[in-house]
Amino acid sequence: MTRILLFVFLIVAAGLGLGWLADRPGTVTIEWLGYQIETSAFVAAVAVVALASLCILIFALLRYVWTRPAAVASYVRNRRRQHGLDALSRGLLAIGVGDRAQAQRYAGVAGRYLPREPLTALLRAQAAQLKGDPAAARRAFEAMLDRPETQLLGLRGLFLEAKRSNDQEAALALAEQAVKREPKLSWGVNALFDLQARAGDWEGAMNTLAIARQNGHMDTDTANRRRAVLLTAEAREAEVFDPSKALTLANEALRLAPSLVPAAELAGRLFTSKGEPRAASRQIVRTWKLSPHPDLAIAYAFAKPGLSPKDRLKRVEYLAGLTPDDIEGALAVAEAAIEAQEWQVARDALAPHLEDHPSARLCALMARIEAGEGDKGREREWLARGLRAPRDRAWIADGYISDRWLPVSPVTGAIDAFQWKAPVDAIGRGDETPLIEETGDLPRDASAMAQGPSGEAAEPPVVVDVTPTVHEEKPEERKADGTAMKSEPAEPESEQAPASQPESEPSPKPASEAAAEPKEATKPASTVFTPMRPPDDPGVSPGDADEAPTSLERLRAAQIR
Repeated sequence: MTRILLFVFLIVAAGLGLGWLADRPGTVTIEWLGYQIETSAFVAAVAVVALASLCILIFALLRYVWTRPAAVASYVRNRRRQHGLDALSRGLLAIGVGDRAQAQRYAGVAGRYLPREPLTALLRAQAAQLKGDPAAARRAFEAMLDRPETQLLGLRGLFLEAKRSNDQEAALALAEQAVKREPKLSWGVNALFDLQARAGDWEGAMNTLAIARQNGHMDTDTANRRRAVLLTAEAREAEVFDPSKALTLANEALRLAPSLVPAAELAGRLFTSKGEPRAASRQIVRTWKLSPHPDLAIAYAFAKPGLSPKDRLKRVEYLAGLTPDDIEGALAVAEAAIEAQEWQVARDALAPHLEDHPSARLCALMARIEAGEGDKGREREWLARGLRAPRDRAWIADGYISDRWLPVSPVTGAIDAFQWKAPVDAIGRGDETPLIEETGDLPRDASAMAQGPSGEAAEPPVVVDVTPTVHEEKPEERKADGTAMKSEPAEPESEQAPASQPESEPSPKPASEAAAEPKEATKPASTVFTPMRPPDDPGVSPGDADEAPTSLERLRAAQIR
């Protein structure tokens, strides 16, 4: 719209000017080289305008001819650049979809049209990686090191190639160069930190951690936690040759991360070795409230040297009382009670956790309790149940289960990867072993099993005789283990009636047989009493070899492992 208005304005201005000249006639005379030209003012004005337009046209034509070679070169250059950019775009798309042939083709095209473009070198290197040619990829990345704008790209590419070839020394050197050149790059700082931690260079890792914190690569809480882990790892190494330094490092780690169990356990042991039980107990209690753990319970129990097992039990009971809702406290009390041979205390501590699928460790503790009370049958049952019980908590990192804490994951090399938790395959896994009902007073002989829960006589079991012949026997009493013994005259006491009643009751018969027999035949026939097997007797006689102490110890050791 603006252009139209401007064009109309110019036309109107030109018309007004020509009209103004026409209304004012005049004569223009030009004398030059003996010639005299005389014309009107209007014609002279038109001639001047025409001459100026002709000059402009001639100048434009000459300029066009003069600039044609450069314009042609620029056109060719732009065309090549456009072809190169198209090749880069198509090559990167081919890399993304995994088309190796197209990636190689467009990498060559881009190399011809854009040989000095940084993306061309990147496309060539990635095409070589996709082809599976690490040597060509390394050459492409090494070529990037010669140019300042692609030097960091070349370092990163060479670092990734070193990681793929498992060349840790080269990867460490390249990461150090990247951090030295540009510490604001997070990949270089993080890679250097991980490599130093995996190599056990705790001092170097802490320096790199400080660089990461200064450049904002991680928050304060994460940095403090990782520094505490590194200090704990260094303290564990210094424990043997320099206990004082180890204690200082452990205390610093606990200041940064109070819930770090390995640091608290190490500090407690070192304080105990220095004869400072109060300081040891204080550090352990502080961490126990945040993260209950069996190692902390053991360190707290032995923080005061020379205590008897019962005194250690009291200390553990106090510690468990600080976290009553955590199962680790109950397990620690049971362990201490077993060492003190307080079987009932150990049983009471574990009783609330026996209903909801007890773990293998809990089953092993119950087996030790039964063994301490002399009940071999229940000991075997708890050991058998522990074989199918859910697994206990352990130090787990990236699917790797360890019996002790490690600062670095052996799978991925990540720092502070180990967590105290149950294995994934044990979560939600039910215990298919029949439940063992725990009662306060369990029957131990056959006569008690013959009575009901209220003391009344229970119905005798139906005994199927599969022997080819039946020999009548006189009424005899039998022992609980099945051996017959000669009956003695029964005492006329009312207390023995319920226990002997099942022996005198005949087994039920069909109605037709009962009607066919004469009334004189209702005399009770002699029966052989077969006692019910007690629930704590799995069918192994006391003389069998499986009940030997060494066999039970092997079962218990296997369960604990």
